[in-house]
Amino acid sequence: MQVVWGVDLQKHAVDQWTRELPVVAVRGKITDRKGTVLVDNQDTYSVFVRPNAVKEKRETARALAKILDLNEEQLYEKLKNSKVSELTVKKHVDKNTVLALSQNELAGVYYARDNTRVYPYGEFLTQILGFTSTDGVGQSGIELYQNENLKGVNGEILYTTDLVGKEIPGGNAYYYPAQNGLTVELTVDYEIQTVAERAMQEAMLTYSPKSAACIVMDATNGEILALSIKPSYNLNEIPREDVSSLLSLSRNILLTDVYEPGSTFKIITTAANIEEYNQGNKRALSSSHVFPSGRTRQVAGTTVKCWNTHANGRHSSQTIQDALNNSCNPCFVDIALNLGAETVYEYLDKFGFGKKTGVDFGGEAHGLLVPKSAVTLSDLARISFGQTIAVTPIQLITAVSAAVNGGYYYQPSIIRKIRNENGKVVQVNYPVMKNRTISEQSSSELAHLLEGVVQNGSGKKAYIDGYRVGGKTGTAQKYENGKIAQGKYVSSFVGFFPANAPKYACLVVIDEPKGQSYGSVVAAPYAGEIFQGIINAKKLQPYA
Repeated sequence: MQVVWGVDLQKHAVDQWTRELPVVAVRGKITDRKGTVLVDNQDTYSVFVRPNAVKEKRETARALAKILDLNEEQLYEKLKNSKVSELTVKKHVDKNTVLALSQNELAGVYYARDNTRVYPYGEFLTQILGFTSTDGVGQSGIELYQNENLKGVNGEILYTTDLVGKEIPGGNAYYYPAQNGLTVELTVDYEIQTVAERAMQEAMLTYSPKSAACIVMDATNGEILALSIKPSYNLNEIPREDVSSLLSLSRNILLTDVYEPGSTFKIITTAANIEEYNQGNKRALSSSHVFPSGRTRQVAGTTVKCWNTHANGRHSSQTIQDALNNSCNPCFVDIALNLGAETVYEYLDKFGFGKKTGVDFGGEAHGLLVPKSAVTLSDLARISFGQTIAVTPIQLITAVSAAVNGGYYYQPSIIRKIRNENGKVVQVNYPVMKNRTISEQSSSELAHLLEGVVQNGSGKKAYIDGYRVGGKTGTAQKYENGKIAQGKYVSSFVGFFPANAPKYACLVVIDEPKGQSYGSVVAAPYAGEIFQGIINAKKLQPYA
């Protein structure tokens, strides 16, 4: 028995003659890129009772009930149950209450730190930060996806006891310290996030949409600087009692939901055309090419219309710059049909459509893309101006950044560094450049064209005097049960600045705004507001 079962019997013996109190590890903090603490802990405690060690059960129940605001009779019945070795009386008790309880010197009553998660800024970065369970386990957001790093490893204190669990006077105590959790440093910039939160809240108040959301990305390396989704909730007041609402409001729709991007997608069509022209493809159109006049194109038996009636000669004799400024669908149909499906799909792949971006966050969707083997001319025509294709917002802003930053496609990221409790960096997430999309020359030409859209075209409401802003508006109809949902639109704007050396990229998506639908009216002003906020926060000087 000693040889064969010795180790197991020793474990059983130790379990019988000792009782343990947990030493809860301090959960790691979450900070922005500059160290601003976005998620912290408050010192709280769990109160335990060992019924067999309680001398005066009625008095103990009365004292615990009074100080901890519990039901005395229910507590008394539990204390009478000698078959239970330990009871958790209450969790997350504040320090002053525990001090008051300790003054009663109640036998069999113990305390252990359990910590309470605190979110200093409340309704701020809600879908990214996420929340924990009452036991401190990550349930959503970074709290869930970085739970292994954040949670740490609990320790314990072992007390020597007799057979029924009573602590032996003068017995030994063994302390096994906890290993505290690691601090997760995000790519998010607190100042820019504050600007984004304010802008999206304003959009909700102005247009009462289904949702208002935005992403701000560092176009030079794919780091997410801000991400705001409204409606949301205060992370200190989690609506746990309404599970359906909680799950809905916790979803990071900028990564999980797809939509038809509409005219913002014309940036990708234009990028492909410019690159092909610079490579000598004779089917690509030059910047001086003049598109045929008219507001329609006949493609494979279907009619593609421009959003504008072209009355009084509007949109006639357009170049690519004019087509972008006016957001004229037929011109982009001409570009796509000239390039052909093989070439268009080559660029769709380079820009990451139909597949995940690889952002370091859970729940990302692939988007929807008609397989190249099944695409028709009609499909190709509509893809050129952002229909018959569905993207996630993270896909679109990553692709646009790769189109204007010199042609470098970076995997988007939200985690920057991991630190231990002493501040030492134990992990660094460096930018990952996945592929080239277009040449630096083509990228520069594209950025210049998109700057023209903000200066003279549909993106005027994102214009900032003295600063070079580029971008494109989008207005897409929504579908329900396979049919167009009348009066329901997704209004958007994607832009960047400075146009001559893109650094900050921003996508604003307003779902089902009331009273207005055009991205030029609904979304572009909020992108301009966010850019102005960045300029103010970073004290950026005018470029022009």
